[in-house]
Amino acid sequence: MTESITPLLRDVRGLVVEMMPTLLDRRYDVRWKSDGSPVTEADIFLEKRMTHWLGERLPGLQVIGEESFREGGSPRSRDGWVAVLDPVDGTENFCSGLKEWGVSLSLWHGGEHAGSLLMLPELGDWMATGEPIERVRSRITGYSSSIHPAIAAGISEGGEARIFGCAVYNIFNVTRGALARFVNPKGARSWDLLAGLMLAREHDCEILIDGQVYDGAFLEPDRRYRVDIRHRYDLHSGQGAIG
Repeated sequence: MTESITPLLRDVRGLVVEMMPTLLDRRYDVRWKSDGSPVTEADIFLEKRMTHWLGERLPGLQVIGEESFREGGSPRSRDGWVAVLDPVDGTENFCSGLKEWGVSLSLWHGGEHAGSLLMLPELGDWMATGEPIERVRSRITGYSSSIHPAIAAGISEGGEARIFGCAVYNIFNVTRGALARFVNPKGARSWDLLAGLMLAREHDCEILIDGQVYDGAFLEPDRRYRVDIRHRYDLHSGQGAIG
C-alpha cells in the first residue's frame, strides 16, 4: 500500500503548494469557534478543496476533517477509504502571521494505515510515508501550548524546553530528532495527531498515548488523546525510557 499511495501523497503536496496564494489571501479572515479558538477562511477553503480532490481519486472516501467534523461523526464503516485531515494545524499561529503551522493528512483503507503526510508549507518542509528523512540531534523538549500543570512542572525541572503552538510542527521535529521529546499532557484530537503519530512510528520513535505504548491503531475523532513521544535512534545523556 505504501508504494501505491506515495504518488498520491506527492500530488497532495503539489495541491497545497498550488493553493498557497489563496490560503495567504484568506489568512486574516478570522472567525471564532464556540470554544474561543480561531478558524480562518483558509482553514475552511483548504479542507473543502482537499476533500473534493481526494474524493475524486479515492472512491467512497469518508473524510474526518477538523472544520467539518460533528460529534458522533465517526466513520460509518472501516471497509473503505477514510481520511483524517487538519487543513491548518496551528491556526492561532497562522492567523497571527507566524510560519509555524502545518497540514496533516492520514489515509486509511479497510481499517489499516495506508499513508500519512505532514507539511509545513511556509517553511518548505514535509514528511510522508515511505520517504526518507534527514535526522538531526537535539536535547530540547517540546510542549503543547494547551496549558496544563504537567507542562509547568516539566519546564520548572530545567533543561531546554519550547512551546511552538502547532502539533504538526512538534511531531515533525521530534520524528526527525530536532526535538528530543514532545509532550501534550492535556490531549489533542485525531486530526491533530494521527498522521504525525504514524510517521513517528515509521521512524522508530517511542510513543505513549494516554500512558500506554501506541500500537498504530486508528484514533477515534470524538475524544482527546494525551501524547508523549521520544525519538529513539539517537539517545542523549539522560534521555531514558518514557515514564
